[in-house]
Amino acid sequence: MPLALINTITSWFLRRRIDQIEHFVNHPNEVQERVLLDLVRTAEGTEVGKAYGFKEVHNYEQFVRRTPVITYEVFEPQVERARRGERNIFWHTPIKWFAKSSGTTNAKSKFIPVSEEALQLCHYKSGKDMLCLYLNNNENANLFTGKSLRLGGSKELYEQNGTYFGDLSAILIENLPFWAEFSCTPSNKVSLMSEWESKLKAIIREAKGENVTSMAGVPSWMLVLLHRFLEDTGKSHLLELWPNLEVYFHGGVSFVPYREQYKQLIPKDDFRYYEIYNASEGFFAIQDRNNSDEMLLMLDYGIFYEFIPMDTFGTPEQRVVPLWEVETGKNYAVVITTNSGLWRYMIGDTVRFTSTSPYRIKITGRTKHFINVFGEELIIENAERALKHACEQTDSSVTDYTVAPIFMKDKLKGGHEWIIEFEKTPTDMVRFTELLDAELKKLNSDYEAKRYNNMTLNMPKVHVARARLFHDWLKEKDKLGGQNKVPRLSNSREYVEELLAMD
Repeated sequence: MPLALINTITSWFLRRRIDQIEHFVNHPNEVQERVLLDLVRTAEGTEVGKAYGFKEVHNYEQFVRRTPVITYEVFEPQVERARRGERNIFWHTPIKWFAKSSGTTNAKSKFIPVSEEALQLCHYKSGKDMLCLYLNNNENANLFTGKSLRLGGSKELYEQNGTYFGDLSAILIENLPFWAEFSCTPSNKVSLMSEWESKLKAIIREAKGENVTSMAGVPSWMLVLLHRFLEDTGKSHLLELWPNLEVYFHGGVSFVPYREQYKQLIPKDDFRYYEIYNASEGFFAIQDRNNSDEMLLMLDYGIFYEFIPMDTFGTPEQRVVPLWEVETGKNYAVVITTNSGLWRYMIGDTVRFTSTSPYRIKITGRTKHFINVFGEELIIENAERALKHACEQTDSSVTDYTVAPIFMKDKLKGGHEWIIEFEKTPTDMVRFTELLDAELKKLNSDYEAKRYNNMTLNMPKVHVARARLFHDWLKEKDKLGGQNKVPRLSNSREYVEELLAMD
């Protein structure tokens, strides 16, 4: 069958979903209420359903009164039981897959249940919707005359007590129907390779001769791969290698620091960038318009959404609101109830609504201090514990510190820059930096992955600050006093550059 005909038929098939998307756009609250009651009815006989009396729940208000908001730390004992093969705890069908990710305060990794329902009705459905929305906005698209270059996680799937865990991307690839591999490069075998250096070489070997029309992956990792392609082929930009390349679907970290670099790699005025918002816990939003920096919240994936206004988050006045009570311009922590058995679960992300008709969002960060420019998900607890360890090993002590990213530039890798004001400075700063880096890798598997062979992140850069630098900086901002704190982790270099200028 000619490729042009395949493209026409496949595009027509995917576009058919647009009517259903328009339905939840036009009737969002009704769709969300139906999702919630379907989830509650389905889980009535589970251990959680019995404990919270789901049989007596017939509306949102009753659900809220009976079901507490939880974090992973509260949920973890149930997850561990499910990973040992116990059933019917928080979801009515067996949970075979667990997506491993970092970011908790008391453990190196967390394991998020992924049910068969979530695989089919959320993750795979969202992949088709991503294409549907893009095709609906770009009638002359020729995606299916070529292949999609995909770059997923690097970890294998591991079996334990009859259940499996690993990167979400590995779980998705493992469960894809056999025919899906025909439209992607590299092959499933290469996509699931665990050793990154060998994997990148294999991807280049398989994909450089393909007609790549689209790309999908995390911007920081993809940038490393694309530079490798150009080095290997001697091309000056990607369009020399893949002249029919037309769209990049990206997510996982902010695209802002990378946009200009991608424009240099793909010098094409009408090239499209489409942002997606997915996580181990589910797939939440998709950019639904060309040249937009907002995403449409997807409301019929078996996920019920609630939100905590950040102005009350973590206080006695904290309140939780359903979708129909959110306001534009406010920062909210996200709470989800899902068809994998997450019940009023805080995922740790924050969003801001740019529109409520339809519901469109921007990701604004995390509920805690963090750096996630490269997908490393470095949180304040990681930084504090690593700093403490390095100080103990070098007989030093710290007065104040802050950390910011060193953004990738051209072919230079990224990194973290620490400004540390010591009370007692280490005699060997090289050893201190190595200890700090090693402990961060030990505490945070995502940071460890990005640091592997300096693939995305170089060794941290530690700048020893002069005495009273932070005091003078706060004084200049008229923020001296016990209620004003030095920002520890930031996704921008604003604070670091100000401090360096004063040092």
